[in-house]
Amino acid sequence: MKFLATIPFVDLIGMELVACEAGAAEIALTLREDLTNSWSVAHGGVTMTLLDVVMAHAARSPNQSGHAESPGVVTIEMKTSFLRAGLGRLTAHGKLLHRSASMAFTEGSVFDEKGELVAHATGTFKYMKGLPAGGRRIQRLNASD
Repeated sequence: MKFLATIPFVDLIGMELVACEAGAAEIALTLREDLTNSWSVAHGGVTMTLLDVVMAHAARSPNQSGHAESPGVVTIEMKTSFLRAGLGRLTAHGKLLHRSASMAFTEGSVFDEKGELVAHATGTFKYMKGLPAGGRRIQRLNASD
């Protein structure tokens, strides 16, 4: 299944969209050494990124007719609680709790390969038709420039 938008960072760390339907989303990630912290467990930033992306997908998930409600969302705020170290294959579940014309209120959870809860978050997202940057990509400068 393809992500609802091209997100280079998501591609870089290797997330997989498992499901995305009316008000819910599921994303998985197989933990690699380069995604761990000094304790050899999932880096908190990786866990938070899983939560952010799965909640955003729940907020953007297609409505009952199968059409996406909005071209995009941006994170307004997010609160994360870490419960245990993330190991192995991590699975994130996101749920849309409430939406208004311009905002979405969500929750998400990350589970390890044993099905144990690793982290939980709530998030608020703003529906956007586009960003002021107009979707421009950052250009890398060549050292000789």
